[in-house]
Amino acid sequence: MTITEKILARESGASRVSPGDNIWVNAGILLTHDVCGPGTIGIFKQEFGDGAKVFDPEKIVILPDHYIFTADEKARRNVDILRAFAKEQDLPYFYDIGTSRYCGVCHVALPELGHVRPGEVIFGTDSHTCTHGALGAFSTGIGNTDAGFIMGTGKLLVKVPPTLRFVLDGEMPPYLSAKDLILHIIGDITVDGATYCAMEFTGSAIASLSIEERCTICNMAVEAGAKNGIIAPDQKTLDYVNARTKKSYDPLHSDPSADVQAEYRYDVSKLEPVVAKPHLPDNKALARDCRDVKLTQVYIGSCTGGKLEDFIMAAKVMKGRKVAVRTLLVPATRQVEQGLLDTTIDGQSLRAIFEAAGVEPIAPPSCAACLGGPSDTFGRTHADEVVVSTTNRNFIGRMGSKESQIYLASPFTAAASAVKGSIVDPRDL
Repeated sequence: MTITEKILARESGASRVSPGDNIWVNAGILLTHDVCGPGTIGIFKQEFGDGAKVFDPEKIVILPDHYIFTADEKARRNVDILRAFAKEQDLPYFYDIGTSRYCGVCHVALPELGHVRPGEVIFGTDSHTCTHGALGAFSTGIGNTDAGFIMGTGKLLVKVPPTLRFVLDGEMPPYLSAKDLILHIIGDITVDGATYCAMEFTGSAIASLSIEERCTICNMAVEAGAKNGIIAPDQKTLDYVNARTKKSYDPLHSDPSADVQAEYRYDVSKLEPVVAKPHLPDNKALARDCRDVKLTQVYIGSCTGGKLEDFIMAAKVMKGRKVAVRTLLVPATRQVEQGLLDTTIDGQSLRAIFEAAGVEPIAPPSCAACLGGPSDTFGRTHADEVVVSTTNRNFIGRMGSKESQIYLASPFTAAASAVKGSIVDPRDL
């Protein structure tokens, strides 16, 4: 069996499962946030009663992060609903905004907080919950109805997905990042090329990546329609997890002889920096072929582009240079925000490098403009803007205005483009 099949088999009590099997799977973690949490809670109460208790308070994690730093009344009401429910249910893992417990974007914060462990099952009311497969977990996004059912029962009926295996070998060039790798893959197989499949990533290039970079790859599996993205745990994974939790876990790996639906191979040393042109993540183009695209804004942030390593990449490009267009930075979590002060390049903190480059004042950790949001959302796009963004989606209206043009890119390419004022291959700098 593949690693995905093994996890689902174990958490369903079956000795073996195959693609297409419908099985009841136990939830290790149920994740929700301020956008979908109120709907999940409403369904839970509707189906199980106002006085019902969640299946296990230790397995519910609530991280408000999407529409939080706003004066919008409805957005604030959503957080109030979460707050009241967490108190009513005595939930230990509610990371409320405006408190010392607030963390930031759920997909980056969840592993930071030690809630992600290899071999476990994570369900989340957000399509990018597939991020956590980077640590060897089966992790997938679900709707509010399914989440409300899990909240009451602790399990969900799941159809076992077939596996697509992506083998990435070769030495990573210094100007390439995980974002380039996944944009190449999505561009090749298209946004529906992995529909309801597990995307399993392996090979020497994957092994060389940090946990943060692996998260970027698994995060965007859903942009190819995948049920989940997953990377088998190795020593890097175990070291990362053990530094953040004392809870026990049991890692799993694919059998060498496991059947997969298809296998794709890449030599990453031959790949070049790419962007995804408007309005789909599979609209791939080489960055060097888009040099005529003039920009109005560059946005560096989100669960794919707001991690500490993403800012280190951007700082390496911006150090000693000035940005030519409005450039917005949003750290994904408070831990990343602190890292901008604590991490230095040649004795200069990342924050100091960015400030000297002339970026806009750095925003507090949140999803911010990645999901558009209310009109006062930091970085929200307006009509006729042309933006290079390190986010994971460039759908029409995704970052605000339906008229704005969003190009997805790596932190290297985004930073180089900010300096140039137009899309540029980072090798040009």
